[in-house]
Amino acid sequence: MTHEVFNQVPPLVDHDLADDPALLDGLHREGAGWAAEELHALGRLAGTSEAQEHGRLANEYPPVLRTHDRYGHRVDEVEFHPSWHHLMRTAVEHGLHGRPWRDPRPGAHVARAAKFYTWRVDAGHGCPVSMTYASVPALRQQPDLAARYEPLLTSEEYDFGLRAPLGKRGLIAGMSMTEKQGGSDVRANTTSAAPRPDGTYLLVGHKWFTSAPMSDVFLTLAQAPGGLTCFLVPRVLPDGTLNPLQIMRLKDKLGNRSNASSEIEYHGAHAWRVGDEGRGVRTIIEMVNMTRLDCLIGAAAGMRQGVTVAAHHAAHRTTFGRTLNEHPLMQNVLADLAVESEAATALMMRLAGAVDRGETEFKRLSLAVGKYWVTKRWPSHAAESLECLGGNGYAEDSGMPRLFRESPLNSIWEGSGNVAALDVLRAMLKEPNSVPAFFAEVERASGADSRLDAAVRQIKDSLTDAATLELRARRVVERLALVLQGSLLVRHGHPAVADAFCASRLGGDWGAAFGTLPPGLDLATIIERATPKAG
Repeated sequence: MTHEVFNQVPPLVDHDLADDPALLDGLHREGAGWAAEELHALGRLAGTSEAQEHGRLANEYPPVLRTHDRYGHRVDEVEFHPSWHHLMRTAVEHGLHGRPWRDPRPGAHVARAAKFYTWRVDAGHGCPVSMTYASVPALRQQPDLAARYEPLLTSEEYDFGLRAPLGKRGLIAGMSMTEKQGGSDVRANTTSAAPRPDGTYLLVGHKWFTSAPMSDVFLTLAQAPGGLTCFLVPRVLPDGTLNPLQIMRLKDKLGNRSNASSEIEYHGAHAWRVGDEGRGVRTIIEMVNMTRLDCLIGAAAGMRQGVTVAAHHAAHRTTFGRTLNEHPLMQNVLADLAVESEAATALMMRLAGAVDRGETEFKRLSLAVGKYWVTKRWPSHAAESLECLGGNGYAEDSGMPRLFRESPLNSIWEGSGNVAALDVLRAMLKEPNSVPAFFAEVERASGADSRLDAAVRQIKDSLTDAATLELRARRVVERLALVLQGSLLVRHGHPAVADAFCASRLGGDWGAAFGTLPPGLDLATIIERATPKAG
C-alpha cells in the first residue's frame, strides 16, 4: 500500500460564500438587510463545485483574438471559453452590473457590493461587470444617450455577440482611456476626435490598455477641438456594420487571464459625445470612482477567499499530533489574516453605504484612502494565505497561485499606489470639506479605545507639515486608512477583532509580517469567524 491517501484536506465546496460575519453585519448596518436571502442564494451557488470549476476553466483557457475570418475580412473577434459566458450570465442575471441603477431602493449599492464580493469564483469576468456598473453615472451626463442605452446596460439579460447595440437585449460596457505615451496622465492622450455635421465624431488613435474589447460600447477619451472629451464608442454601428475599431493584440498578463485586455486602434471610429467638449476627465471620473470602489471590493473579496482557504486547511491538516489551527503560531497567522480581511470588508461596506446615501464629501476622500490601502494589502495577504498551505499552496490545483497572481492588479487598476495617494492629497486641497467629513466619521468612535484616539491625534498632527506632505503621502494615507478601519471595527466589529486590530495596527505591538499579533488576544474567536462552515 504505497498510495494510501490520508491527512489531506477535503475540498472546500458546497458551502455558502455569503456566510461571512463581517459581510452580513455590514449588509444590515448599511441598510440592505432586505437583500440577505438573495445574497445567500448567490453565496450557495458560488460555493458549488460546478461554479468553482467554471472559474478554473475560464482562467485555464484564456480568450483568443481572431483578427480576420477565413476569407481575409477583418472581424476583430475575441473567443471565450463557455465557462466565461456562464460566469458572465450569472453575474448579469443577479444584477451585479447594474441593478442599483435599475432599482434604486435604499441600500441598493450595498446589496450589489455584497453580491459582487460574494461571486468571486473568477476575478477576470468581474472587470466588464464592474465597468458596466460604473458606466451609467458617466453616461447620465448626456441624457439623450442615457435614455437609449441605460435600459440595456442595466438589463439582466446577457446577450453576447457583435450586433448593433440598440437591437440587443442587454449590453456590456468597457472603458478605453490609457495610451502608451501617457499612462495615468490621460491629458497627454493624442487620440483625435473630428466633429461631423450630424453631431457624431470620428476618432483616430491608439489605446494601450482596453480591457474587455468585446464589450458592446466603450467610454473613451479623445482630443476634440474644445479639448479632451469623453465619447461613447459602439463596437457595431446602427446599420450593423463594424465600427472601424481594430484590436491589435491581447495582452499577456500576470493574472486576470480569463479577461481579454487589449491594444486597440481607432481608424475613423464613429463616436457620440458624452458631456461637453473639454470636460472629458470630469465626465469620466464618475466611472473611474465607481470602478475604484470595485477595486477595493475585489481586494477585500480576495482577502476573504485567501483566509478562508487557509483556515479550512488548518482545521483539517494534522501535524505533530494536532490540527494546524491548534498550534499557537499558526493561530497567530490565521487570526492576523482574518483581522486584515474583516477590516477590509467593514470599510468596503461603509463606502458602498456612502454611495447609497450620497455622502459625497466623505466618499471623495475615504474612497481614495481605502482604494490605496486595501488593494496594497492584498498581495502580502495572498502570499501569507498561500504559505499556510505549504507546498500544497504553491501547486496550481490548490487555486492559491491564481489568487496570488491576481492580487497586484487592483492596486494598479484605476491608478496605481502613487496615483491613489496623490489623489488623496488632491482631495484635501481641492475639496477641503472632505477632510472634516472624514474625521467626523472616524471620531464617532472617540473615547471607545485609547489606542485609536492616540492614532487619530497623531495623523491630524502629521497633516500640518504641508511642505513634506507629498513625500510622506503613502505613510499619511496608510494612517488615514487605519484610523478609519479602526473606527469602524471599534463601533461595529466583533470585540475580539477590534481589540486585535487596535493592538497591532494602531497600538504598535505588531511586526512587519502577518502572524505577529501580541499575546492576550482572543485568537480562537477570530479564527472561528474566518473558518468556513460545512454546507
